[in-house]
Amino acid sequence: MSWYAVHTRSRHEDRVQLGLTQKAYHAFLPKMEVWSKRKDRRKKILIPMFPGYLFVELAALDNSIKVDVLKTFGVVHILGKSPGAEPIPIPDHRIDAIQRIIHSKVEVQQFQYPKVGEPARIIDGPFKGVEGMVLKTDYEKELFVIAVELLQRSISIKLEGFQIARL
Repeated sequence: MSWYAVHTRSRHEDRVQLGLTQKAYHAFLPKMEVWSKRKDRRKKILIPMFPGYLFVELAALDNSIKVDVLKTFGVVHILGKSPGAEPIPIPDHRIDAIQRIIHSKVEVQQFQYPKVGEPARIIDGPFKGVEGMVLKTDYEKELFVIAVELLQRSISIKLEGFQIARL
């Protein structure tokens, strides 16, 4: 039995998991607990760890099974090297690692740092609210250099990862 990643329509992960389970396939949708960002209250909610994706375990990936999975409401495609190519199985040790993270109840956070050339906003420090273009990144040290246009002059500011957000 091999695991495959299934790409779903936006925010249809739960419905796809239910549809695959009803078809007697073993589907795995890893979710993490986060604080909701509502204005009037805060509470913990479960969101998919990989938005738009879930995993399905299949004994053999012949044409009839592939078509059955693809006909499930909300499924876009089964991931392969390129769209339309043969799906690639995911190693069991990777699925086991994801399951261990989920069952450990450790707080997981996802970071989406801006890349070089992308616009970004400073969200902490004396330049909070200022927007600019990312010139240089060092993801290991979580350092970013951002160019800011002030009074028709460019200045660059060195920032740490918690001080910057993508636009």
